[in-house]
Amino acid sequence: MHHLSRADARRIAVRAQRLTADRPTDVHETVRALTFLQLNPTSAIAPSADLVLWSRLGSSYDPQELADALDEQTIIEFRGMLRVAEDLALYRAEMAVWPGTGTRVKDWQRGNRQWVADNEACRQDILELLRADGPLPISELPDTCVRPWKSSGWNNNRNVIMLLGLMVQMGDVAPAGGTGRDRLWDLAERVYPPGPPVPLEEAYRIRDERRLAALGIARPKGPEQPVEPLDVRDVGEPAVIEGVRGEWRVDPAQLDLPFEGRAALLSPLDLLLYDRKRMTDVFEFDYILEMYKPVAARRWGYFALPVLVGDRLVGKLDATADVKAGVLRVHAVHEDEPWTPDARAAVDREIDDLAQWLELDLLRSS
Repeated sequence: MHHLSRADARRIAVRAQRLTADRPTDVHETVRALTFLQLNPTSAIAPSADLVLWSRLGSSYDPQELADALDEQTIIEFRGMLRVAEDLALYRAEMAVWPGTGTRVKDWQRGNRQWVADNEACRQDILELLRADGPLPISELPDTCVRPWKSSGWNNNRNVIMLLGLMVQMGDVAPAGGTGRDRLWDLAERVYPPGPPVPLEEAYRIRDERRLAALGIARPKGPEQPVEPLDVRDVGEPAVIEGVRGEWRVDPAQLDLPFEGRAALLSPLDLLLYDRKRMTDVFEFDYILEMYKPVAARRWGYFALPVLVGDRLVGKLDATADVKAGVLRVHAVHEDEPWTPDARAAVDREIDDLAQWLELDLLRSS
């Protein structure tokens, strides 16, 4: 059992996330090390996936690199996450037994399986059309569902998009370029790289190992997540964190390594923050994405970027990229506790670098 201080745990997490002074330099290897980048259409400053890569690589990162990798299908989208294409081998066996086997299958997943079965004719219509004419946008795919998708939310009766999402999980189809309404869909076999699947239980273990390597430290068990788990089961080695309840698993490769921190501005969807409970327990950081809150209820801003200095999350940057005006508007820099002059200077350099990367002039509110 490893006994860690909160500082130990934070440094393990920051180092695993490639947020130390030793910056990575390659987009593909960075995505592989992080295991995934979460897609989000919000571009108050820049798309989240690009912000995550800029936070690691700095202003030398060109978003066209990620766009080119997606076009060349060396990085692909799978269930709203960007992953290196070779990692799809770790999901093929799961696709083949969708929605799962044994105790892994939940009631709602069985309900999804029955909904697809009820609409098997529509599934076959989509596959036939894509086979003949794909890739195609959703507007050109037929809705021949005999049982509509029922939801109390905005997905009610959005039959084709919901069916496509389940067909992705089944390994039938895959996004093949574009975004939003212009997104193209094609047969998965034309998008994913060829190769045999990794056997199911071995794939689960490798994915747990990769997740722990990316997080550095994580809980062995956690609440169920719809796409990417937060826990790592029994991989790594057991650990406890002083002042934090429960047992953790730590990547032994991250133990007893030197740590040289730096300042970084993080996307609200950054993987360092992905597990909000870990963020609160280990980093003692108070944060919530406020874009869904009324303006009057916001404390930090619409798309405030958490601020990392060394191994501490210390504040939030409220900024907006006004591309038409050619400026990065900095509305406020929130310090959770008063910063040292060195910390403030380091954060200012990151804000300058953000503006340079965006090719915008920096405009600070007085």
